[in-house]
Amino acid sequence: MSICSGVFVLAAAGLLDGKRATTHWRYTDELAQRFPAIDVDPSVLYVDSGQVITSAGSAAGIDACLHLVERDYGAHIANSVARRLVMAPQRSGGQAQFIPAPVAQAPRDDLSAVLEWARQHLHEPLSIKQLATRALMSERTFLRRFSEATGLSPKSWLQHMRMAQARALLESTGLNSEQIAERCGFSSVESFRVAFRKVVGLAPSFYRERFGQRQGHD
Repeated sequence: MSICSGVFVLAAAGLLDGKRATTHWRYTDELAQRFPAIDVDPSVLYVDSGQVITSAGSAAGIDACLHLVERDYGAHIANSVARRLVMAPQRSGGQAQFIPAPVAQAPRDDLSAVLEWARQHLHEPLSIKQLATRALMSERTFLRRFSEATGLSPKSWLQHMRMAQARALLESTGLNSEQIAERCGFSSVESFRVAFRKVVGLAPSFYRERFGQRQGHD
């Protein structure tokens, strides 16, 4: 088993040839270049290839260890160990190493009001034209100022906002996927599931199973 850059030791020993593996996202390119026989996955927390387990950063190493405990002794014991360590239950290995923050930096004052309004209307199919009109700007000016203020395009910002709201609803409510998709402004439950899996790395139902309060069903 390796944690973070410890994967290079296993790779040099030939233990990962022909296998899928991971490491901290800062080192995945180097790992792939130096050891082309390894199928490097740069996004996941850890990879269980049977006889060998590789993990990303230090925190992901704890998740990998809890995964080993769960695999050998069951979820009840793994959760007991997690509580003893004063940490959340083990995360799935397929979960993304990191999720981009909704806003890169504080927005400029002339956009604060329209962004707050957008947060309150995520259930609506918001358009650039609609947001620009509300900000009393041309679309071109709005796009430029939006990018300067947040570091994101309006489309990306809205997607991150909707993902953040969806995660909160999955964690703290019993709403099903159809209801969450509607509240977060997705055109259909299927588009919500596809987008959620792409951004978060887990299906909504599995995310709720891991991190939710289990108040309802998905």
